[in-house]
Amino acid sequence: MAKRVYQVWRGSNKFFLNGRFIFGPDARSLIVTLMLIIVPVIIFCTLVARHLRHEFTPYNAGYAVLVAAIAFTIYVLLLLFLTSAQDPGIIPRNTHPPEEEIRYDSSAEGGARYTPGLQFPRTKEVMVNGIAVKVKYCETCMLYRPPRCSHCSICNNCVERFDHHCPWVGQCIGLRNYRFFFMFVSSATLLCIYVFAMSAFYIKVLMDNQNDTVWKAMKESPASVILMTYCFISLWFVGGLTGFHLYLISTNQTTYENFRYRADNRINAYDRGCLNNFLEIFCTKIKPSRNNFRAYVQEEIQRPPPLSFTHEAATAAVNEEHLDSDTREKVQDDLGLGEDLLKISQRRNIEEIDEELCDRGGNGPHHISSEVNSVLGSEVNKPRSSIRAGVGEAAAAGKLPRRSLQQTPEAIIMSLQGKKPTN
Repeated sequence: MAKRVYQVWRGSNKFFLNGRFIFGPDARSLIVTLMLIIVPVIIFCTLVARHLRHEFTPYNAGYAVLVAAIAFTIYVLLLLFLTSAQDPGIIPRNTHPPEEEIRYDSSAEGGARYTPGLQFPRTKEVMVNGIAVKVKYCETCMLYRPPRCSHCSICNNCVERFDHHCPWVGQCIGLRNYRFFFMFVSSATLLCIYVFAMSAFYIKVLMDNQNDTVWKAMKESPASVILMTYCFISLWFVGGLTGFHLYLISTNQTTYENFRYRADNRINAYDRGCLNNFLEIFCTKIKPSRNNFRAYVQEEIQRPPPLSFTHEAATAAVNEEHLDSDTREKVQDDLGLGEDLLKISQRRNIEEIDEELCDRGGNGPHHISSEVNSVLGSEVNKPRSSIRAGVGEAAAAGKLPRRSLQQTPEAIIMSLQGKKPTN
């Protein structure tokens, strides 16, 4: 049965409802975030806002305090869900390295032995708004990361316009969810301010109704004191985070870029001015996801890549070349040995003829052996390369049978002496 993309996903993400929602591997931390939001709001609605329903007599406006707290909390939770449950801008991985960037190289090992290898440029430059920006090659995803993209070590994905991985939302913050992340943080800040203000107002109401001091009013409503303390501490975190990201948006930076390149004094190639930077974040259309997690996985047709781009094929080609050269050298050595034996055999035959002529009493032909010896000696003393060249020329001229090149040296000698080779 064919599987869907989310079922064979190589990243560390967690999917719910058959791939409809994607979370980070630390999605359980989202439960803590939910509790930190929901529990204080429940305490506020039951112990504080409920007593303020009749404090605004015209048209029972006190109910608006309770309704506003509930509606604003739902809005914050919706932003949290949009931040953590969608694709932050994951770039799909390649199944093969980019062939146009492969460099074929060979490094020497053991004299004349060469081991071919594949090399990728670690970085390359692209132009962004007229400024050269370096992009890196990702070994895990087998692609060159686009500008402002980085590989998240927690989710194990390359994310476009990577800002950071937020453990409180259990997701990477990138191109497609940064807007919702900022709105979530800023809305949580406003919710803290609202709860703090209404709790303080309730203590003021108790002081006015009973003519008590602030300490007695605080003793009468300890929930208000707890909520004010909790909201004050939370404001240092979410409020400070909101201010920091306002600065990042105004200068068109990401958290990753700000911390990594702060000391380099680099020119920001993405800064378009404060107003245009805010419009880019909040008024541009969110790009569709590059991934269809519910699509069925299509089997890729395996086609052999070019030999020059594969390490295994290049290694096999080099090994085959070495094998062929060794075989040719062995055959040539055998032919050279056969030629040496042939010369020796001819030399012996001429010496026998010379001796036979001497036995018959002839004195004149003795010079034949010396002349022949000088000729044969010069032939034997020649290097093997010249001997093999001579054999090739003789075979091409028809002076030697071509089948002799396929015979052993002993068979060649016996055939030249007029003997039949024995098996």
